[in-house]
Amino acid sequence: MFLSEAATGGPQFFYLAPWIVIFPAIGLLINLIFGSRFSEKVIGAIASTASGLAFGVAVLLGVSLVGHPEGEIVSLIDWITIGALQVRWAFQVDTLSVVMMLVVSGVGTLIHIYSIGYMHEDVRHNGDPGRYRRFFIYLNLFIAMMMILVGSNNYMMLFVGWEGVGLCSYLLIGFWYDKGKDGIGNALAAKKAFIVNRVGDFGFLLAAFTMFWAFRTFDFQEVFAKAPEVAAAAPGMILAITLFMLLGVTGKSAQLPLYVWLPDAMAGPTPVSALIHAATMVTAGVYLVARSAELYVLVPQAQMWVSLVGGITALFAATIAVAQFDIKKVLAYSTISQLGFMVAAVGMGAFAAGMFHLVTHAFFKALLFLSAGSVIQGVERGEHHVDHDAKLHKLLKGSGHHFDPQDMRNMGGLRSRMKTTFVVYLIGALALAGIVPLAGFWSKDEILAEASLLNPTVYWLLTIAAFFTAFYMGRQIIMVFFGKPRSAPAEYAQESPPVMTVPLMVLAALSVLGGALNLPGMHTFTGWLEHTLTFIHPGEFNLVVAGVSTGLALLAIILAWLLYSRRYQALQALPTAKRPDDPLRPILGPIFTLLENKYKVDEIYDALIVKPYAALSAFLADVIDWKFWHDWFHDKIIAGGFQLLTRVLSVQVDLGFIDAIGNALGKGTRAVAGRMSLLQSGYVRSYMLSVVVGLVLIVGFLLLR
Repeated sequence: MFLSEAATGGPQFFYLAPWIVIFPAIGLLINLIFGSRFSEKVIGAIASTASGLAFGVAVLLGVSLVGHPEGEIVSLIDWITIGALQVRWAFQVDTLSVVMMLVVSGVGTLIHIYSIGYMHEDVRHNGDPGRYRRFFIYLNLFIAMMMILVGSNNYMMLFVGWEGVGLCSYLLIGFWYDKGKDGIGNALAAKKAFIVNRVGDFGFLLAAFTMFWAFRTFDFQEVFAKAPEVAAAAPGMILAITLFMLLGVTGKSAQLPLYVWLPDAMAGPTPVSALIHAATMVTAGVYLVARSAELYVLVPQAQMWVSLVGGITALFAATIAVAQFDIKKVLAYSTISQLGFMVAAVGMGAFAAGMFHLVTHAFFKALLFLSAGSVIQGVERGEHHVDHDAKLHKLLKGSGHHFDPQDMRNMGGLRSRMKTTFVVYLIGALALAGIVPLAGFWSKDEILAEASLLNPTVYWLLTIAAFFTAFYMGRQIIMVFFGKPRSAPAEYAQESPPVMTVPLMVLAALSVLGGALNLPGMHTFTGWLEHTLTFIHPGEFNLVVAGVSTGLALLAIILAWLLYSRRYQALQALPTAKRPDDPLRPILGPIFTLLENKYKVDEIYDALIVKPYAALSAFLADVIDWKFWHDWFHDKIIAGGFQLLTRVLSVQVDLGFIDAIGNALGKGTRAVAGRMSLLQSGYVRSYMLSVVVGLVLIVGFLLLR
């Protein structure tokens, strides 16, 4: 039985909290140790069951909070004790953490089930079925780490989960590390995500160090209790902590300027995009701000910066999505944009609205990514059909370019070939566009309504971003599903199996009904969070704001229809050499090219950071390390100095001094011996004379005494 800090009263399941981590850990260990003996279905079933059991625990924790909304801290062990630093491994069970647990484990379980079918084909398409087990081990590890992140009761334990999901992101983005451009493209994408997130994590660490300096603790409750006193005595301290946290948020939640890793993260298998880069990991930054709300409300300057970063990112990314052709890249930039909505909301202090959009976005963006995966594999199945048809194969290969199953220009007409995928994709797109009464309408408009009151600048940034959102989703739906097939594989595309489409249907239902969580006048979700975030207030439904956003969304969809249905079809009649690949290209000209090239931000980073860093590295390696340190200091100073010293010691000291002493002693001995040899004549009479003389001298000496 685990220790519990709160008084127990009535039926509750708080003591089960550690099992949200233990169940996924058990799942990954079973597959890691015994998985080589199991079939793919068994491996997938074990991983999905582990995630599903974690969801069951989250549900029980939610049930416990209904009767005990104050929550509880479930302490497992004393983790770190160093002087004044005492950190426990403990779980914070409250309404905010349980919301995240339910989203992570619930959506995560659906993605696990979907992956059973998706990865069965993906590992064969990429020629390595042996990696199937590895994928589900990584997926369970991610769920475990995300649960540590959202379930922790202190910033250090949260940081363990924060770094853990970063590791899992690296492993899953680079899952096909030997694929991509030049056989290393995916590996480079994983490295980019890892490095950029380390920059953001440096901000988190600075916030943690400053926090311990100010509070002498990392415990949520202790920090929040002392925060008003610290803010009164040293307001700059709280400002520094919150701004350092913002740097961490820009990395993990892909905001300006550290968003650049997320589009490249699409190199991972599509379920990875749905789980990590849409529904869970990238929302960690939003959760961090919401969890630290007690700090942010004390420093309006930090709130202003957080909301501006979110608003600018939302618009910036939405414009880029308009000109992308990769079906997953469109959704990637959409994710960055929608994260901007959430960050702006929690930055303004609209914590309930931001968390509400986090939940609904998890539903419809996971739905869109998984549906995109269904489309991609449907087109790949069509490509396999073409490869087995000699005439069609010759026609496809005769086009002179590599066929990309993710390029929307190769699609079209899929609504008749993949009817289920089309319906669920349409639901997800309309929810993202904010069309009433789908979930996205209620959550996005709640943010817009709050922004209209709290920050007009952010309101207009988000409103314009919402227009572009509806436009690029209308563009995507039309290019993928309407018109005539623009390639032979699209013409022969096939629907995905039920193991993939059933999770899509569940997510589609959530995307339709998810808005009921916080309907105006009821504010069920807001009331739920009020038990943890006591200073939040229910946002009022603004009919004017809702009308403007809905009108702009409908206008954007109509504009997309006119451009990509009528005009696009008309452009197809032009000769191939004169036919633009997008009807917006001739209208916008260089602006479209700039959007297609993503404002050349990667190139700017490459010029300002990567190349100077590489040049500095080359200078340090070639000039400082090799020429200076090795060739000059090592070879000349150290080695040359040693050689000079040995020459001095051997020639001057050893030969010139020590040997000279020995030689002088030898010569002196020889000289004395030469003199003494004169006494050795060899005649007995001479020796007798010497004896007599000696006796005379002795006797004389004695007599004289």
